Amino acid sequence: MGGSKGKIRDSVNRKADSNKKMGPHRAAPDYYREVVMSKLGKKRKQFIFAALVVPMLLLIAFVVFPAIDLFRMSFTNWDGYSPEKDFIGMANYVSMFQNKDLWMSLKNNAVYFFIHLFMIVVELAFAVLLTGKLKAAKFYKTMVFMPYIINGVAISYAFSYFFSPINGAFDAILSAVHLESLIRSWLSDPKIVNYVLAFVSLWRFSGYHIILFMAALQSIPQDQLEAAEVDGATTWQLFKYIQVPAIMLMVDFVLFDNIRGALQVFDIPFVMTAGGPGYASSTFTLYTIKTAFTFSNFGLASTMAVAIMFMIVLIYVVQNYLIHGLVLKDRRK
Repeated sequence: MGGSKGKIRDSVNRKADSNKKMGPHRAAPDYYREVVMSKLGKKRKQFIFAALVVPMLLLIAFVVFPAIDLFRMSFTNWDGYSPEKDFIGMANYVSMFQNKDLWMSLKNNAVYFFIHLFMIVVELAFAVLLTGKLKAAKFYKTMVFMPYIINGVAISYAFSYFFSPINGAFDAILSAVHLESLIRSWLSDPKIVNYVLAFVSLWRFSGYHIILFMAALQSIPQDQLEAAEVDGATTWQLFKYIQVPAIMLMVDFVLFDNIRGALQVFDIPFVMTAGGPGYASSTFTLYTIKTAFTFSNFGLASTMAVAIMFMIVLIYVVQNYLIHGLVLKDRRK
Protein backbone atom coordinates (compact mmCIF):
# COMPACT_ATOMS: atom_id res chain seq x y z
CA MET A 1 0.00 0.00 0.00
CA GLY A 2 2.81 2.32 1.01
CA GLY A 3 4.63 1.49 -2.23
CA SER A 4 1.65 2.43 -4.42
CA LYS A 5 1.26 5.76 -2.64
CA GLY A 6 4.92 6.47 -3.21
CA LYS A 7 4.57 5.73 -6.93
CA ILE A 8 1.58 8.07 -7.21
CA ARG A 9 3.46 10.84 -5.38
CA ASP A 10 6.49 10.42 -7.65
CA SER A 11 4.23 10.61 -10.74
CA VAL A 12 2.64 13.83 -9.50
CA ASN A 13 6.04 15.38 -8.80
CA ARG A 14 7.29 14.44 -12.26
CA LYS A 15 4.25 16.11 -13.90
CA ALA A 16 4.77 19.25 -11.79
CA ASP A 17 8.43 19.38 -12.82
CA SER A 18 7.42 18.88 -16.43
CA ASN A 19 4.89 21.77 -16.23
CA LYS A 20 7.55 24.02 -14.73
CA LYS A 21 9.91 23.19 -17.57
CA MET A 22 7.20 23.75 -20.22
CA GLY A 23 5.93 26.96 -18.62
CA PRO A 24 8.23 29.40 -20.43
CA HIS A 25 7.58 27.66 -23.75
CA ARG A 26 3.82 27.92 -23.30
CA ALA A 27 4.06 31.62 -22.30
CA ALA A 28 6.32 32.50 -25.25
CA PRO A 29 3.52 32.85 -27.87
CA ASP A 30 1.56 35.20 -25.60
CA TYR A 31 4.67 37.29 -24.96
CA TYR A 32 5.56 37.61 -28.64
CA ARG A 33 1.92 38.43 -29.46
CA GLU A 34 1.95 41.29 -26.96
CA VAL A 35 5.22 42.63 -28.38
CA VAL A 36 3.92 42.49 -31.96
CA MET A 37 0.61 44.16 -31.00
CA SER A 38 2.50 46.86 -29.11
CA LYS A 39 4.68 47.59 -32.16
CA LEU A 40 1.63 47.62 -34.44
CA GLY A 41 -0.13 49.98 -32.06
CA LYS A 42 2.82 52.38 -32.08
CA LYS A 43 3.08 52.26 -35.89
CA ARG A 44 -0.65 52.87 -36.21
CA LYS A 45 -0.42 55.93 -33.95
CA GLN A 46 2.55 57.19 -35.93
CA PHE A 47 0.67 56.72 -39.21
CA ILE A 48 -2.43 58.49 -37.89
CA PHE A 49 -0.25 61.33 -36.58
CA ALA A 50 1.53 61.69 -39.93
CA ALA A 51 -1.72 61.38 -41.90
CA LEU A 52 -3.26 64.21 -39.89
CA VAL A 53 -0.31 66.51 -39.23
CA VAL A 54 1.30 66.52 -42.69
CA PRO A 55 -1.90 67.50 -44.58
CA MET A 56 -2.66 70.03 -41.84
CA LEU A 57 0.77 71.64 -42.25
CA LEU A 58 0.37 71.71 -46.03
CA LEU A 59 -3.10 73.25 -45.66
CA ILE A 60 -1.79 75.94 -43.33
CA ALA A 61 1.27 76.65 -45.49
CA PHE A 62 -0.43 76.77 -48.90
CA VAL A 63 -4.01 77.80 -48.09
CA VAL A 64 -4.43 79.50 -44.71
CA PHE A 65 -1.34 81.75 -44.77
CA PRO A 66 -1.84 82.81 -48.44
CA ALA A 67 -5.52 83.54 -47.71
CA ILE A 68 -4.57 85.72 -44.74
CA ASP A 69 -1.93 87.51 -46.81
CA LEU A 70 -4.44 87.95 -49.65
CA PHE A 71 -6.92 89.53 -47.26
CA ARG A 72 -4.22 91.82 -45.88
CA MET A 73 -3.11 92.78 -49.40
CA SER A 74 -6.67 93.76 -50.34
CA PHE A 75 -6.30 96.85 -48.14
CA THR A 76 -3.21 98.10 -49.98
CA ASN A 77 -2.35 99.61 -53.35
CA TRP A 78 0.54 97.24 -54.11
CA ASP A 79 1.50 97.12 -57.79
CA GLY A 80 3.13 93.67 -57.66
CA TYR A 81 6.81 94.67 -57.84
CA SER A 82 7.45 97.64 -55.55
CA PRO A 83 8.96 96.82 -52.16
CA GLU A 84 6.55 99.23 -50.49
CA LYS A 85 2.79 99.06 -50.24
CA ASP A 86 0.49 101.71 -48.77
CA PHE A 87 -2.52 100.96 -46.62
CA ILE A 88 -5.60 102.52 -48.25
CA GLY A 89 -8.40 101.08 -46.12
CA MET A 90 -11.63 100.14 -47.90
CA ALA A 91 -10.82 102.03 -51.11
CA ASN A 92 -10.32 98.83 -53.12
CA TYR A 93 -13.66 97.43 -51.97
CA VAL A 94 -15.46 100.66 -52.89
CA SER A 95 -13.75 100.67 -56.29
CA MET A 96 -14.72 97.03 -56.87
CA PHE A 97 -18.41 97.64 -56.21
CA GLN A 98 -18.40 100.68 -58.50
CA ASN A 99 -16.68 98.88 -61.39
CA LYS A 100 -19.26 98.34 -64.16
CA ASP A 101 -16.96 96.10 -66.20
CA LEU A 102 -16.57 93.78 -63.24
CA TRP A 103 -20.33 93.52 -62.84
CA MET A 104 -20.59 92.71 -66.54
CA SER A 105 -18.01 89.95 -66.04
CA LEU A 106 -20.01 88.55 -63.12
CA LYS A 107 -23.11 88.62 -65.32
CA ASN A 108 -21.22 86.53 -67.88
CA ASN A 109 -20.41 84.03 -65.14
CA ALA A 110 -24.16 83.68 -64.57
CA VAL A 111 -24.56 82.46 -68.17
CA TYR A 112 -22.21 79.54 -67.47
CA PHE A 113 -23.97 78.81 -64.18
CA PHE A 114 -27.52 78.64 -65.50
CA ILE A 115 -26.65 76.68 -68.64
CA HIS A 116 -24.74 74.09 -66.60
CA LEU A 117 -27.56 74.08 -64.03
CA PHE A 118 -30.19 73.23 -66.64
CA MET A 119 -27.93 70.54 -68.08
CA ILE A 120 -27.67 68.68 -64.75
CA VAL A 121 -31.04 67.04 -65.46
CA VAL A 122 -29.81 65.91 -68.88
CA GLU A 123 -26.55 64.65 -67.38
CA LEU A 124 -28.46 62.64 -64.79
CA ALA A 125 -30.69 61.16 -67.50
CA PHE A 126 -27.62 60.10 -69.49
CA ALA A 127 -26.12 58.55 -66.35
CA VAL A 128 -29.28 56.49 -65.78
CA LEU A 129 -29.25 55.41 -69.42
CA LEU A 130 -25.59 54.36 -69.35
CA THR A 131 -26.02 52.57 -66.03
CA GLY A 132 -28.80 50.42 -67.47
CA LYS A 133 -28.49 47.58 -69.92
CA LEU A 134 -27.33 49.48 -72.98
CA LYS A 135 -25.39 47.99 -75.86
CA ALA A 136 -21.83 49.30 -76.21
CA ALA A 137 -22.18 51.08 -72.85
CA LYS A 138 -18.41 50.97 -72.23
CA PHE A 139 -17.73 52.71 -75.52
CA TYR A 140 -20.25 55.46 -74.71
CA LYS A 141 -18.79 55.90 -71.21
CA THR A 142 -15.32 56.38 -72.69
CA MET A 143 -16.56 58.87 -75.27
CA VAL A 144 -18.50 60.81 -72.64
CA PHE A 145 -15.54 61.10 -70.25
CA MET A 146 -12.88 61.74 -72.91
CA PRO A 147 -13.37 65.56 -73.20
CA TYR A 148 -12.75 66.00 -69.48
CA ILE A 149 -9.27 64.47 -69.56
CA ILE A 150 -8.18 66.62 -72.52
CA ASN A 151 -6.28 69.78 -71.66
CA GLY A 152 -8.54 72.82 -71.44
CA VAL A 153 -6.22 75.01 -73.50
CA ALA A 154 -6.13 72.41 -76.29
CA ILE A 155 -9.94 72.23 -76.28
CA SER A 156 -10.16 76.02 -76.43
CA TYR A 157 -7.80 76.22 -79.41
CA ALA A 158 -9.67 73.46 -81.21
CA PHE A 159 -13.03 75.20 -80.81
CA SER A 160 -11.48 78.54 -81.78
CA TYR A 161 -10.73 77.03 -85.19
CA PHE A 162 -14.10 75.28 -85.23
CA PHE A 163 -16.00 78.58 -84.82
CA SER A 164 -13.54 80.68 -86.83
CA PRO A 165 -15.16 82.98 -89.43
CA ILE A 166 -12.31 82.13 -91.81
CA ASN A 167 -12.60 78.55 -93.04
CA GLY A 168 -14.28 77.55 -89.78
CA ALA A 169 -15.68 74.01 -89.68
CA PHE A 170 -18.99 75.05 -88.13
CA ASP A 171 -19.73 77.61 -90.85
CA ALA A 172 -18.76 75.01 -93.46
CA ILE A 173 -21.25 72.54 -91.96
CA LEU A 174 -24.03 75.14 -92.04
CA SER A 175 -23.20 75.95 -95.66
CA ALA A 176 -23.20 72.26 -96.57
CA VAL A 177 -26.77 71.85 -95.29
CA HIS A 178 -27.89 75.12 -96.92
CA LEU A 179 -28.26 77.05 -93.65
CA GLU A 180 -26.03 79.99 -94.56
CA SER A 181 -28.56 82.38 -93.02
CA LEU A 182 -27.60 81.06 -89.56
CA ILE A 183 -23.92 81.91 -89.92
CA ARG A 184 -22.82 84.45 -87.33
CA SER A 185 -19.64 85.92 -85.90
CA TRP A 186 -19.66 83.31 -83.19
CA LEU A 187 -16.72 84.63 -81.17
CA SER A 188 -17.11 88.37 -81.76
CA ASP A 189 -20.85 88.98 -81.45
CA PRO A 190 -21.53 90.23 -77.88
CA LYS A 191 -25.05 88.81 -77.98
CA ILE A 192 -24.05 85.18 -78.52
CA VAL A 193 -20.38 84.86 -77.60
CA ASN A 194 -21.02 83.82 -73.98
CA TYR A 195 -23.46 81.11 -75.08
CA VAL A 196 -20.87 79.75 -77.50
CA LEU A 197 -18.23 79.66 -74.77
CA ALA A 198 -20.70 78.07 -72.35
CA PHE A 199 -21.36 75.37 -74.97
CA VAL A 200 -17.63 74.61 -75.09
CA SER A 201 -17.60 74.42 -71.29
CA LEU A 202 -20.55 72.02 -71.40
CA TRP A 203 -18.79 69.81 -73.92
CA ARG A 204 -15.77 69.60 -71.64
CA PHE A 205 -17.35 69.11 -68.19
CA SER A 206 -20.67 67.32 -68.74
CA GLY A 207 -18.94 63.95 -69.06
CA TYR A 208 -17.34 64.43 -65.65
CA HIS A 209 -20.74 65.00 -64.05
CA ILE A 210 -22.22 62.01 -65.87
CA ILE A 211 -19.47 59.74 -64.51
CA LEU A 212 -20.10 61.06 -60.97
CA PHE A 213 -23.82 60.35 -61.29
CA MET A 214 -23.09 56.88 -62.66
CA ALA A 215 -20.87 56.10 -59.68
CA ALA A 216 -23.62 57.20 -57.30
CA LEU A 217 -26.29 55.19 -59.14
CA GLN A 218 -24.16 52.05 -59.11
CA SER A 219 -23.85 52.32 -55.32
CA ILE A 220 -27.62 51.80 -54.89
CA PRO A 221 -28.33 48.22 -53.68
CA GLN A 222 -29.74 46.19 -56.56
CA ASP A 223 -32.16 44.34 -54.28
CA GLN A 224 -34.03 47.61 -53.68
CA LEU A 225 -34.48 48.18 -57.41
CA GLU A 226 -35.45 44.56 -58.01
CA ALA A 227 -37.97 44.61 -55.16
CA ALA A 228 -39.54 47.77 -56.57
CA GLU A 229 -39.74 46.21 -60.03
CA VAL A 230 -41.43 43.12 -58.56
CA ASP A 231 -43.97 45.43 -56.90
CA GLY A 232 -44.75 46.90 -60.32
CA ALA A 233 -42.78 50.16 -60.22
CA THR A 234 -42.22 51.80 -63.58
CA THR A 235 -38.89 53.22 -64.80
CA TRP A 236 -40.03 56.73 -63.95
CA GLN A 237 -41.10 55.67 -60.45
CA LEU A 238 -37.75 53.96 -59.87
CA PHE A 239 -35.99 57.12 -60.96
CA LYS A 240 -38.16 59.49 -58.90
CA TYR A 241 -38.64 57.58 -55.65
CA ILE A 242 -35.49 55.44 -55.38
CA GLN A 243 -32.61 56.62 -57.56
CA VAL A 244 -32.86 60.39 -57.12
CA PRO A 245 -33.33 60.35 -53.32
CA ALA A 246 -30.46 57.87 -52.99
CA ILE A 247 -27.97 60.10 -54.84
CA MET A 248 -28.93 63.49 -53.38
CA LEU A 249 -25.50 63.85 -51.78
CA MET A 250 -23.91 63.50 -55.21
CA VAL A 251 -26.41 66.00 -56.62
CA ASP A 252 -25.36 68.34 -53.81
CA PHE A 253 -21.70 67.95 -54.82
CA VAL A 254 -22.40 68.50 -58.52
CA LEU A 255 -24.40 71.65 -57.72
CA PHE A 256 -21.52 73.03 -55.65
CA ASP A 257 -19.03 72.07 -58.36
CA ASN A 258 -21.23 73.93 -60.85
CA ILE A 259 -21.24 77.07 -58.68
CA ARG A 260 -17.50 76.95 -58.05
CA GLY A 261 -16.71 76.23 -61.70
CA ALA A 262 -19.00 78.98 -63.00
CA LEU A 263 -17.36 81.58 -60.77
CA GLN A 264 -13.84 80.43 -61.65
CA VAL A 265 -14.16 80.11 -65.44
CA PHE A 266 -10.90 81.28 -66.98
CA ASP A 267 -9.14 79.14 -69.60
CA ILE A 268 -11.92 78.91 -72.21
CA PRO A 269 -12.71 82.67 -72.53
CA PHE A 270 -9.04 83.59 -72.09
CA VAL A 271 -7.86 81.44 -75.00
CA MET A 272 -10.85 81.80 -77.32
CA THR A 273 -11.72 85.50 -76.97
CA ALA A 274 -9.38 87.04 -74.35
CA GLY A 275 -12.54 88.42 -72.76
CA GLY A 276 -13.53 90.36 -75.88
CA PRO A 277 -14.96 92.05 -77.72
CA GLY A 278 -14.31 94.62 -75.02
CA TYR A 279 -15.45 92.91 -71.82
CA ALA A 280 -18.39 91.14 -73.48
CA SER A 281 -17.04 87.66 -72.71
CA SER A 282 -14.88 88.47 -69.71
CA THR A 283 -15.43 86.53 -66.49
CA PHE A 284 -14.79 87.43 -62.87
CA THR A 285 -11.57 85.41 -62.65
CA LEU A 286 -10.32 86.64 -66.04
CA TYR A 287 -10.97 90.25 -65.07
CA THR A 288 -9.20 89.69 -61.73
CA ILE A 289 -6.09 88.29 -63.42
CA LYS A 290 -6.04 91.12 -65.96
CA THR A 291 -6.30 93.64 -63.13
CA ALA A 292 -3.26 92.10 -61.46
CA PHE A 293 -0.93 91.32 -64.37
CA THR A 294 -2.06 93.75 -67.09
CA PHE A 295 -2.87 96.81 -65.00
CA SER A 296 -0.42 95.98 -62.16
CA ASN A 297 -3.02 96.56 -59.46
CA PHE A 298 -2.50 93.60 -57.16
CA GLY A 299 -4.31 95.31 -54.31
CA LEU A 300 -7.57 95.58 -56.25
CA ALA A 301 -7.09 92.08 -57.69
CA SER A 302 -6.68 90.73 -54.15
CA THR A 303 -9.96 92.39 -53.23
CA MET A 304 -11.68 90.63 -56.11
CA ALA A 305 -10.14 87.31 -55.06
CA VAL A 306 -11.44 87.81 -51.52
CA ALA A 307 -14.86 88.61 -52.96
CA ILE A 308 -15.00 85.43 -55.04
CA MET A 309 -13.91 83.35 -52.05
CA PHE A 310 -16.68 84.94 -49.99
CA MET A 311 -19.26 84.30 -52.72
CA ILE A 312 -18.32 80.61 -53.01
CA VAL A 313 -18.51 80.10 -49.23
CA LEU A 314 -21.79 82.01 -48.94
CA ILE A 315 -23.45 80.10 -51.78
CA TYR A 316 -22.21 76.81 -50.36
CA VAL A 317 -23.69 77.61 -46.94
CA VAL A 318 -27.06 78.48 -48.51
CA GLN A 319 -27.01 75.39 -50.72
CA ASN A 320 -25.99 73.18 -47.80
CA TYR A 321 -28.92 74.50 -45.77
CA LEU A 322 -31.37 73.92 -48.61
CA ILE A 323 -30.15 70.40 -49.42
CA HIS A 324 -29.41 69.07 -45.94
CA GLY A 325 -31.83 71.19 -43.93
CA LEU A 326 -34.87 70.84 -46.16
CA VAL A 327 -34.53 68.21 -48.87
CA LEU A 328 -32.71 65.53 -46.84
CA LYS A 329 -34.45 66.36 -43.56
CA ASP A 330 -37.30 63.92 -44.17
CA ARG A 331 -34.89 61.12 -45.11
CA ARG A 332 -33.05 61.41 -41.79
CA LYS A 333 -36.33 61.07 -39.94
